[in-house]
Amino acid sequence: MRAEFPKIEKSLELYHRAKKLMHPITQTLAKGPGQFTFGVSPIYVESAKGARITDVDGNEYLDYCMGIGPISLGYAYDKVDNAIKEQLEKGITFSLMHRLELEVAEKLHEIIPNAESIRISKQGADVCSAAVRIARAFTKRKKVAVCGYHGWHDWYIGTTTRDAGIPREIKELTTTIKYNDLDSVKMAMDADLACVIIEPVVFEEPNNNFLHHLQELCQANGTLLIFDEMWTGFRLALGGAQEYFGVKPDLAVYSKACANGMPIAFLTGRDDVMSLFETDVFYFTTFGGEALSLAATLATIEEMKEKNVPKYLNDLGASLMNKFKELIGKHKLESYISISGYPCRSIVNFIHPAIDALVAKTYLQQELIKRGIYFS
Repeated sequence: MRAEFPKIEKSLELYHRAKKLMHPITQTLAKGPGQFTFGVSPIYVESAKGARITDVDGNEYLDYCMGIGPISLGYAYDKVDNAIKEQLEKGITFSLMHRLELEVAEKLHEIIPNAESIRISKQGADVCSAAVRIARAFTKRKKVAVCGYHGWHDWYIGTTTRDAGIPREIKELTTTIKYNDLDSVKMAMDADLACVIIEPVVFEEPNNNFLHHLQELCQANGTLLIFDEMWTGFRLALGGAQEYFGVKPDLAVYSKACANGMPIAFLTGRDDVMSLFETDVFYFTTFGGEALSLAATLATIEEMKEKNVPKYLNDLGASLMNKFKELIGKHKLESYISISGYPCRSIVNFIHPAIDALVAKTYLQQELIKRGIYFS
């Protein structure tokens, strides 16, 4: 434990410079200074290795955020970085397709249950939108039902409070359903519902075979089911939540964990649906075949498979959750604080009505920072 809070003068200097030029200063909301205890937490990172990051002031922390999801093996992981360096010697982006595009697709086909066909892109929001577009094309319907977070594009973000700039007509085509609430799903079902896109789990477990019943409702209505597996893919199981729960959606989208920090995303799905990308639906991107990320993907997935990383995450996460619960019991804090979720992704909850949860989070973060732990 440090005797005092870390000095973060360089972080603050960079922060004030950025405020003059960038609005907002962060490119990823979850990494911005508003998510952490301002004045105590570092704002800018300099380097990272393994599970530790070093900020621009030279302070080192054990990092529980791990890039807000993409770092699945550890920072600067040798096997992945060596694959990137080896490919870098040969080139990054080319005038032709690269063989790694096919090799990655073959690997995904091998491990993801619904991956009859695969499209490759760069970020999660893009493949979510591609999934919605092809679902609309296949069903010849307009409406979308959402459950979870699915990126920044109009069809989804129009359901949130940050919906400025999105026409009302687009907002009206999307409705929100509640997790573990089949009645809300049934209310959304009509003859014009093209798809349901859902995070199969966030922190709450599916009750009473919710995902199975959701699939049945979609099939009965002619609606495509899309799993947004940005968080669950390669973590709950190598093949994601669809493997873990035994529910094979029509379409699924992946990013974050599959390339240990390199920018890449995938859309997987039924061959009859995905074949519309051949002629009817346009979805192409210059950097979809960028070879460094493809090399990183192959190396990451091979390492995950060889070392059974999902089991490791489950075992380590379960140990952390159980010890946290022991501390809650030891200090008789059951009515104040709890921990929930899955071992690979859990959340601390402040549950007492007299507690301001954000104030409590701020305090917890600052005390962990004092102890050299970076926690969101």
